[in-house]
Amino acid sequence: MSIAVVIILFILTLFVVVSLHELGHFLTARRAGVKVEEFGLGFPPRLFGIKRGETLYSINAIPIGAFVKSAGENDPTIPGSLASKSPWSRLIVYAAGPLVNIFLAFILLSTFFMLPINMLVGSGVMVHSVVDNSPAEEAGIEPGDIILQVNGIPVHNWGDMQNMVSAGKEGEEISLLLQKDESRDEIGLEPKFDPALGRRAIGILLCWNIVSQVQKDSPADEVGVMPGDTILSINGQIIYSEKSISAALASIEEGQGIHLALLRGQEEIVKEFDSAQQVTGIDLRWVDGVHIERERLSIWKAAHSGGGLIIHTPELLVASISLIREEPGTALVGPIGAGQLTVEAVKSFGFSNMLFMAGIISLGIGLFNFFPIPPLDGGGMLVALIEGVRRGKRLSPRAMRLAYTIGTTFLITLMVLVTFNDILRLIKGGSFGL
Repeated sequence: MSIAVVIILFILTLFVVVSLHELGHFLTARRAGVKVEEFGLGFPPRLFGIKRGETLYSINAIPIGAFVKSAGENDPTIPGSLASKSPWSRLIVYAAGPLVNIFLAFILLSTFFMLPINMLVGSGVMVHSVVDNSPAEEAGIEPGDIILQVNGIPVHNWGDMQNMVSAGKEGEEISLLLQKDESRDEIGLEPKFDPALGRRAIGILLCWNIVSQVQKDSPADEVGVMPGDTILSINGQIIYSEKSISAALASIEEGQGIHLALLRGQEEIVKEFDSAQQVTGIDLRWVDGVHIERERLSIWKAAHSGGGLIIHTPELLVASISLIREEPGTALVGPIGAGQLTVEAVKSFGFSNMLFMAGIISLGIGLFNFFPIPPLDGGGMLVALIEGVRRGKRLSPRAMRLAYTIGTTFLITLMVLVTFNDILRLIKGGSFGL
């Protein structure tokens, strides 16, 4: 799919997400008795409009969202204005937009998880590396070990392993059946909760193959392939079995260079070969019977995955604060950065990820608008909540003007900085590494 098509779809996604956000405000405002003067799709200049009752429904020239214009806006002295309504009515109107976005994200993400995907399945999973001082290291698990069973249940893919380890209660021990070279050992260990992952883990990184030996002075030795490396891909083709590596090498045209992607520790590195004939001198250990299966989650499991992702997102945002501090240019993005990220995701993982990115964009807009900063919806909710607790007693106009001035200045400054960084990243040819 061309970049132009992805960009057009991204703009359309942004338009739909923002329009549904405003539709949430519009419907609840009408329900609360607010006089809505105009509900517009797109931003002015106006192309045409139709008036129904007291509301003008307009189509506008700039297709980047929608807007709701109510009588009096923030003036409580004007009958029918939002500001004239009770605090709890205003709270509902302000919350409606972000909640619509979060519900839309749930629908989009759940639908994405229902799409059929290619899964790598084998007779066990291989350990690539072990985290220092982890339960796995204490139990004697080593790189190259193959985990065949967890609590007597066969393991066929990485998802099986993750689900079985995280399913137990804190303090509950699990048993693993390991294939170590020619012997099989059964061990017990107690997974620990990992705050970064949000689940129990034993401290291992999984793979499907591992380099057991590199022949001295071979081409592989000369370019720096080392025992313990995992071959991830050859010229972008995923490597998971002897058949897959043979097919990848056979597809290389004569004279074409080879890009060998390796996993070393927790870092991905690339080694270059001049031709397929030079990829020699590497002995690999494989998981038996690894192949690709087409799988599709049931509607209930997909909904659970979509809902789980949304529920854990605030927790992940808190955990990523350190990343935001270290690399704000990658962690904080505006519409331009989101568009670039969408293009990279679709190019790397396929068109189906357009649905995933749409869900993430909708979720991001919803959560961002919940921040208690005027003039965001969260700021209006905070004011309504304070006035509700004060039994309807209004905050002073001076305090309101000050809060809105500070909040608006902050948001404009943030948007300018983020947009500048997004444009600078494009000019420099930077990417998100997908």
